[in-house]
Order: sequence, then C-alpha cells, then structure tokens
Amino acid sequence: MNHSIYTADRTTHLKVVVAAVMAGIAIVMTALTIQLNRPGIDVQKSTNLASSPNPRYDPSGTTLIEA
Repeated sequence: MNHSIYTADRTTHLKVVVAAVMAGIAIVMTALTIQLNRPGIDVQKSTNLASSPNPRYDPSGTTLIEA
C-alpha cells in the first residue's frame, strides 16, 4: 500500500477516486432524501425576523401595506 500521494500508483489513485465519488453520491442521496421527506422545509423561503417600527399605509391612508 502506498502511503504518499506522490508515489501512488494507478490502482491506488483509482481507489481514492472511487471512494470520493461514492462519498459524494452518498451525501447527495442523503440530502435529497431529507428534502423529499420534509417538503415543508424550504431553503429559499424568506422569513421576516424584524417587524417595521412604523406601519406603512397606501397614499389614501386607509389600507395597511404588508412588507
């Protein structure tokens, strides 16, 4: 077994590449499984964490404008 990446032969390099590809596939499959099992979790959903100190109204002054 080669313990240095500089002296690694072709089979060692192939083993490393296959292990990296399999790890990447496992990570993607796990992320997809979590996303598909919990559709309520939306990464791009924006949340309003701070409310406006002054409410905004339309020019006529009768309707509150939601931000």
